[in-house]
Amino acid sequence: MRAIDLSNVAWRKSSYSNTDGGDCVEVAPNLSGLVPVRDSKNPAHGTVLLGVGAWAEFIGSVKGQ
Repeated sequence: MRAIDLSNVAWRKSSYSNTDGGDCVEVAPNLSGLVPVRDSKNPAHGTVLLGVGAWAEFIGSVKGQ
């Protein structure tokens, strides 16, 4: 597995995050083919990398709730 440099990605709070400062999910949608996801309260704890298809499926499932 190759390392992916995320030091220069443009993180933004997901529109699906809680607006009162609770559950804050950040995404960086500017990588080709990947959507990095992290907890904005603990960004040093790691990042989950999802393929764009998996991210779309996840968002579709969340919208269906």
